[in-house]
Amino acid sequence: MSRDEKAKAKAEQAKGKAKEALGRMVGNERRTAEGRIDQAKGDARQAKEKAKDAMKD
Repeated sequence: MSRDEKAKAKAEQAKGKAKEALGRMVGNERRTAEGRIDQAKGDARQAKEKAKDAMKD
């Protein structure tokens, strides 16, 4: 996995976790859902890069 893509995936996951936590803290269901979506995007980016790495081997 390229470092740049790995960093983007981790940042997206962290952003999502923070959004979700903030949404829960203030009782905002929409922000909580957006946080989960951001985390899923980060997970998907990470899985894509892992698949690319697996194809190289």
